[in-house]
Order: sequence, then structure tokens, then C-alpha cells
Amino acid sequence: MFPEHRPRRLRGTAAMRRLVSETTLRPRQLILPLFVAEGADAPRPISSMPGVVQHTRDTLRKAAVEAVRAGVGGLMLFGVPRTRDAVGSGATDPDGVLNAALRDLRAELGDDTVLMADTCLDEFTDHGHCGVLDSAGGVDNDATLERYAEMALAQAEAGAHLLGPSGMMDGQVGVIRRALDDAGYSDTGILAYSAKYASAFYGPFREAVDSQLKGDRKTYQQDPGNAREALREIELDIAEGADAVMVKPALSYLDVIKAAAELSPVPVAAYNISGEYAMVEAAAANGWLDRQRTVLEVLLSIRRAGADMILTYWAAEAASWLD
Repeated sequence: MFPEHRPRRLRGTAAMRRLVSETTLRPRQLILPLFVAEGADAPRPISSMPGVVQHTRDTLRKAAVEAVRAGVGGLMLFGVPRTRDAVGSGATDPDGVLNAALRDLRAELGDDTVLMADTCLDEFTDHGHCGVLDSAGGVDNDATLERYAEMALAQAEAGAHLLGPSGMMDGQVGVIRRALDDAGYSDTGILAYSAKYASAFYGPFREAVDSQLKGDRKTYQQDPGNAREALREIELDIAEGADAVMVKPALSYLDVIKAAAELSPVPVAAYNISGEYAMVEAAAANGWLDRQRTVLEVLLSIRRAGADMILTYWAAEAASWLD
């Protein structure tokens, strides 16, 4: 009689496997991060992220339209300014590169997609930190919150549907929510980067935004060894009014994604970040991995862990592969 149980019966054909599949991956669950560079007259390749570029405003519109046609659920915009200063003035300039690009895409796409904006100062500061600095050179949490409120209003006015505060400042969600509501932007949502770790996997992203950072962000991003702390951060952001929460990075923190999904009453996002992208691309370029299968397996693992939506540089391409 041995073996009495034969689970392989449910794996015998593609149709059977499809029928009993426990986890789905759909284009609508994917969000494409995009970079737009001020003054660029042609797309600028990012050497550590093959296939990803800093867009001009015109090529950004084209890429955004193509991604939406492919079925992606949303777009997350990052701006790369030509000049920077200590307080990140370009982030709140209505004509700054990020706000101008948001207006471009809202005019082009309207409500056909969910337009998101990175609500953080790091791309705009000459020191590369996510906030303004105090006299000792540390990041001043409360002074930074004032800048985030101003940045949030500029992005809401420019047409963003969701704002993405990613600086890991205490109280950032609450301050942004109050600023939006007081200014009449009660329909603008917040996708909070609630559990953002001080990760080694951000390296390629720093090339992508021409980061000016010296040192690290360990005083405000989370310690990679801490999981309970992530859940506390998530609970605080939800209490402050977050409409969705995020875990970043994704692959090294699948356990945190799972715990967040079990805890959270709001949607959970995960960011499949630049270093994760670069590793797969490098291995595939060397012929060590089947690229398409690997990409889809990576994304499926993040969904299986509990993410409702995934920010990934493969979003548009992966969407074209999915039925």
C-alpha cells in the first residue's frame, strides 16, 4: 500500500497545477518605479541596473504609457535634480523635476493608473540624507517633518494619487496626513514605507538617483536584525493614517512581509529593490540563471509571503509575461 498519499497527482499536468495553484501573480499587483532626470536630453542608462534608465520628461511619458498598457497597477516616481542644497529645495519647488513629471503623467494618464511619488528629501539634498541636518550633523526628525508636509502638498497639487514617505522619520505619516487634510487633499492617500531597513542592497539605487550620501542611514532606518520593531513601526503608521504600508527590501525580509500581512488591516506592499534586481540581472547575463523563470519566481515568492503589491523594476516586462 505504500505510499498511501500521492501529492504528485496534483502536479501531473500544467492544467492541474494551474487549478490548484495557491498564489497568484497578476500585472495589477506590480508597481513600476521610474526615474526622471532634470535637464536630460536623452535617457541615461544606469550601469548597475541593466535596462533601467534616468528618463527625460518625454521618455518618461512614453514608458509610463507602455507600462499602463501592459497592465501594471501603478507607477512610483523618483526625481533626479540638477542642483541640490541642504534642505532639498527642489522637492517643494512646483517646477522641480519630480513635481513637473507628476503633472505630466497625471495629464497623460488621468486616473488610468495609480500615480505615486517618493516623498523624501534624499534625492534633493546635497548631503544625501533623508532629512535636514542639525548643528551636529545628525538628521533632525521634527524639522524634517515640516519639509515632508511641504513636499506632500506639492506632490498632491501636482497630481499624485498616493504619496510614499520613505524617510523613516518618527511621526511622518501623521504630519503628512494632517497637512493633506488641512489643505483639502483628503482623497490623496499615503503608502507608508513603514519598515525600511538599513540595507546593503540599495547600492544601485544610489547610482540611479546620483545620491550624495556619505556614511549611512542607520540612525533612522531599521536594523536588519529586528523584526518586532518593524511590526511596531507598521502599527504606528496605521494609527497615524497610512492607507497602505510597505516593507523594504523584499527578498531578505520575507519573514517581515509575512508578519506584516498577518498584522495589517490595510494593504501591504513590498519593494523588490535595486540590489535584488541587479543580482538577478548579473547572474542571467552570465548564463547562470534562466532570467524569465527567475524573475517570476522572485516576484511569486514576495506574493506568497503576503505582499498585496510589489514595487519592482521588472513590473512592465513581467506584466507582459503573465496571462
